[in-house]
Amino acid sequence: MTGQTPEVGRRQVLAYRAAAQQLDRSGGPRPGDLAVLGLGVQDTPYGTARQALAARGATGPDDRLELVWSMRGAPHLHRRAELPALAAAIWPLSDADATRRIPGQIGAGARLGLAAFRATAEAFQSVVTTELERGVVSRAVSDRVPTELTYDCRVCQARHISGSVFQQAGLAGGVRLVVSGRAARLAPLPERTDPPAAAAHTAELVTTYLRLLGPATPADAAGFLGSSATELRRVWPTGLVEVRVDGRPAWLPADAVEALTNAPPPRLVRLLPPGDPFLAGRDRDLLVPEREHQKQLWRAIGNPGALLVDGEVTGTWRARQAGKKRLELTVTPWTPLSARVRRDVDAEAATVAAARGVTDVRLQFDQS
Repeated sequence: MTGQTPEVGRRQVLAYRAAAQQLDRSGGPRPGDLAVLGLGVQDTPYGTARQALAARGATGPDDRLELVWSMRGAPHLHRRAELPALAAAIWPLSDADATRRIPGQIGAGARLGLAAFRATAEAFQSVVTTELERGVVSRAVSDRVPTELTYDCRVCQARHISGSVFQQAGLAGGVRLVVSGRAARLAPLPERTDPPAAAAHTAELVTTYLRLLGPATPADAAGFLGSSATELRRVWPTGLVEVRVDGRPAWLPADAVEALTNAPPPRLVRLLPPGDPFLAGRDRDLLVPEREHQKQLWRAIGNPGALLVDGEVTGTWRARQAGKKRLELTVTPWTPLSARVRRDVDAEAATVAAARGVTDVRLQFDQS
């Protein structure tokens, strides 16, 4: 593409992302048809993925989907048919990349690089041949990997594999999550493939990131994948266009530039759950400029949901189950809300309740 570099402001970027992620509920009723499934929908804590899909107008079961450990080892909902390519796309790009993704608590294990991921994935394939409790799998996998990948856990009073390596290698090992209540069991994927010989399809995954969360930088995409900008530049996709966002360079697929520049201001209210794809970008200063608001939204433990009003995050919300049939939902806006927004929040509270299988929801606003 030739010509002048497109220049946009942050509000235009947010309008584009809201449309690209179908927060206008233009994606149809089946969850697996939504565009955000191209990156996966995080499910931490369990059940938030259903709420993210419901926020986009998609509810009910969809037998095309699986819950697996994917981006950064976190649980995500994905289309089953795309899992083999995804396993290769999130595989470390080099020994150095693998070492960077392994926590410091097992320094010697980190130096194994790609061999650490391969040994763990192969151990999963040997162990998980039927549905098993996570603890059973952890012990069996720990016994099969190099000692350097394990450590003495004071909590468990046992020596076991680092949870980070364990989860990051799960998809390559052909493992899916089966959740019941608060307990997660592990089971083999219906169609298992061998662990990747090398990373592949990473550029395509980056392009999807940019399409849903762009314009963005290599550092933004690397943060989402758990890699580094240096590594990701080696497989940086072609067919991108530089865009200036408030004067700063970022990139977007060439065929998405028109959608960016022409995205209309969204007029919608949504209660986004923690980990929602709209909140998953690594350019948090763009999404939520105020540092104090960032601290309220992204916490060390127990993130709240986000109140989205016309493309802007304008507050947080939390829900508490009160018995089996009632949900108590508290919205904490950062600025006063209009009557129109309050009415829409009330409707969205019912959407959250339905996604959680509850019929009675009590909504309150906390403006302290």
